[in-house]
Amino acid sequence: MSVVTYHRLRATDPARWSAAALAWRRWAALTGALCGEFGPLVDRLRAAWSGAAADAAVTRLGTLRRRLVLFRLLCWRADQVLSELSAALSRARVLLDRARAAAGGAEPALDRPDLAGALRVAESADASATARLAELAALPVAPGERRRPDCTATPAQVRQWWDGLSPAERMWLLGNEPGTVAGLDGVPVADRDLANRLLLADRRDQLLRTGADAGKLRGLDRLAGRLESEGGPRAYLLGLDVGNDGTAVVAFGDPDRAANVLTHVPGMTSDLAGLDHELVRAERVAARATELGPATATSAVVWLGYDAPDFLQEAWSARQAEEGAVGLRRFQEGLRASHDGPAATQTVLGHSYGSLVVGKAATGALDADRVVFVGSPGVGADSVRELTVPADRVFASTSISDPIQYTAVSPGTAVRHLLPAPPPTGPADELWFGHNPGDERFGARVFSSQWDAGHLGYWDRGKPALDALARITLGGAP
Repeated sequence: MSVVTYHRLRATDPARWSAAALAWRRWAALTGALCGEFGPLVDRLRAAWSGAAADAAVTRLGTLRRRLVLFRLLCWRADQVLSELSAALSRARVLLDRARAAAGGAEPALDRPDLAGALRVAESADASATARLAELAALPVAPGERRRPDCTATPAQVRQWWDGLSPAERMWLLGNEPGTVAGLDGVPVADRDLANRLLLADRRDQLLRTGADAGKLRGLDRLAGRLESEGGPRAYLLGLDVGNDGTAVVAFGDPDRAANVLTHVPGMTSDLAGLDHELVRAERVAARATELGPATATSAVVWLGYDAPDFLQEAWSARQAEEGAVGLRRFQEGLRASHDGPAATQTVLGHSYGSLVVGKAATGALDADRVVFVGSPGVGADSVRELTVPADRVFASTSISDPIQYTAVSPGTAVRHLLPAPPPTGPADELWFGHNPGDERFGARVFSSQWDAGHLGYWDRGKPALDALARITLGGAP
């Protein structure tokens, strides 16, 4: 590994690495289009030709398609590695610029904290990228008879199984059995991303075959567009289910290589059709946290891994939150198991009905260092003492203009308070799902949100709520 120096880092342009990553992403997209032609081509060949020669031709086409799939996986892997390298070098350059500004534009002393941090970030990123790119030379090999994890395996056991495979065996599984890998908590995020991207076209075909509503199809297309986007941090697809309303898990930046990981759990009416709004919110926290704390990498994950209520009538029940809490606990356990290097600071944020999901999860073994409740109708607990997360690591906020704080006593009362203005008596202490976590008597650390945030404005740029969420994600005070 080459040593990163001040002069080399100053001459480095992170945008060039980002452009290289994008080029590989485009090659993957082109290869995907070519792979999509093979199914109709084989069907046409079979319809017009039969016999030994036809069988040989079909076999040859199958071999060619498998090679294209492998090439596509390698393109995405290069995209992942170079995207993360570019992001890390961008953070290093921010620290370098701070050191130069403090030195009046001159070359800063090597013992300055910002410069030392910049060189450390760049050197670590360089070493990681070099090692990961070296693995691309491995040709796929079918795994041996080693038993695969069953549905009872913990994420830690899944990770142990995955680590026991060679890079060549892992690549074979990704290319030939992506459905086996795509949803396995404990498998590294970068590998799950490859598997889920391979399955994306099949998921769209499934929607078309079943005559899904146009909104869900548009939502899936917007998700696919974000995965190919040229702007913002690289997106990782950790899970996708197009059944019912649709669920998805998407990360910005690789959480396995981040020091700070935020899991964002959305609330009522969240589904595949409207996923893009939740993606924007989580991405803004990750971006702001990176601005405030460039010395460490931050990743934000949108976890829509549960069936969120569609209507107020459904949202009166905690059933969907209780079911979601089980999946959220396993997902967080999986993030911990798949993480590389020192343990990350894991923060779980629940918004609206999502705060009930998080609250239900946090009454048990939720692998989270910090928990945040935003715009909550209650979290299924009357006090922070009922949660397994320490009281000084539980945060809550509800804007004075958020109508959610008036969901008290009964559905009829709540509906009247939601439409169109709050009652004159002020926010209720007791909400529909327990004591208001934004009330200091609940025991959480209450932080301020702008008065005009309403129910959805906690992620508005330039406002105090977003800064508070970013600082909490970084492990600090709001």
